[in-house]
Amino acid sequence: MRFVVAVVGKPRDGNLAGAIREYEERANRYWPLEIHEVREEPARSGSADLVRNREAERLLAAVPSSAYVIACDLGGRTMTSEQFSKWLLELRERARDIAIVIGGAFGLGAAVKERASTSIALAPWTLPHELARLVLAEQLYRAGTIVRREPYHK
Repeated sequence: MRFVVAVVGKPRDGNLAGAIREYEERANRYWPLEIHEVREEPARSGSADLVRNREAERLLAAVPSSAYVIACDLGGRTMTSEQFSKWLLELRERARDIAIVIGGAFGLGAAVKERASTSIALAPWTLPHELARLVLAEQLYRAGTIVRREPYHK
């Protein structure tokens, strides 16, 4: 069982990239974590739908075919950190790969939403995809500490 995080693009800001890397490394102590960064489609390629669809193809190619897919989407399920950790633990018990997908600047394409088993909201507001990745990494780390009853989560 592994967690695959499929994201569009690489963080452009060095400080943000460092924070993301730090929390992804921390999260990897608790969950077998693989990060797949796919190429961002240039906005000049066409409409927002075209950009989302091309990025969706790349994201889905990075997701294991048998994975339980979770789409990060503003309209998704909201959970507290405690609920999220319990939910991840339950998913992990099914011994399947779990893929969490974060779209690009225009969000997720329809193909990703259709493939997803569920969707979660990382916040009640729209986040830049790089910041969404940081929030997800921190929450994966926090969930691991909650599951092991470690003192990080207060």
